[in-house]
Order: sequence, then structure tokens, then C-alpha cells
Amino acid sequence: MSNNEQEDDRPNLEVPDHLGYSDEHVWVDASVDPAVIGITEYATNQLGDLVFVDLPEVGTRVEAGDEIVELESSKAVEPLVSPVAGTVRYVNREAADDPSIINGDPYGEGWILKIALDDDEPDLLSAEQYAAMLRRL
Repeated sequence: MSNNEQEDDRPNLEVPDHLGYSDEHVWVDASVDPAVIGITEYATNQLGDLVFVDLPEVGTRVEAGDEIVELESSKAVEPLVSPVAGTVRYVNREAADDPSIINGDPYGEGWILKIALDDDEPDLLSAEQYAAMLRRL
């Protein structure tokens, strides 16, 4: 197979400009308070169809690097690693009840939780930096 054919097989992934990203494929919308967190389209493609989402309790205190959500698909069970520190204010119960929402709309209705951030400027990749990282995968 030529390189061109390989490129054509790779899905054209959405990477919204207004979000920040972690190298663990988690997105953060820090432009709102509390910040909204979800997983990227790349992550949903890697996991496959989600069948179960184990959400933290509202009020849970998290540090950057904590495994705060468990995502279970037909392929694997993967943790969502928080790229930010703060306190969980809301969880998306609809996504917990129907995890396919996350697969179908990872940047919209498929948000996972909202966190009141400790830091106004979390250390995240820009959309451009994240897209460049994806191209190297």
C-alpha cells in the first residue's frame, strides 16, 4: 500500500479551535466556568463503542493526572486522566445512561463533566498542537 492510500484511510478528525487538549486525548473548554471536559473524537475512535461510563461524585476534588472517569467499550476499559485540577461541579448523567452520546457527539452533548478549575490558565495543548500530535500517531 502506498503512503497516499494510507493517508486516505485515516479519518478526518475534528479538532475544535476553541478547546485545549491533553496528550491523553482529553479536551477542556476553559472559556466557561465551570470548565467542560470530554474526550476527543480520536479517543472515541480508538475506544470504539462505549458501553459504560463510571463518573465521579459531584464535589470530588481532582488533581491534574488523576484518573477520574472510567470509560468501558467493547474493546477495553480506559481511564480518563484529568488534565486539570479543580472540583467536579456537574457530571453528564445522560452520557452515563447512554454512552453512545459520547461516541456520536464528543464535543457537544457527549461532554463528560464540568470542573471548577483551580488554575485559570491550565497547561494544555492548543488545537494546532494537538492536531500536529495526531498526525504523528
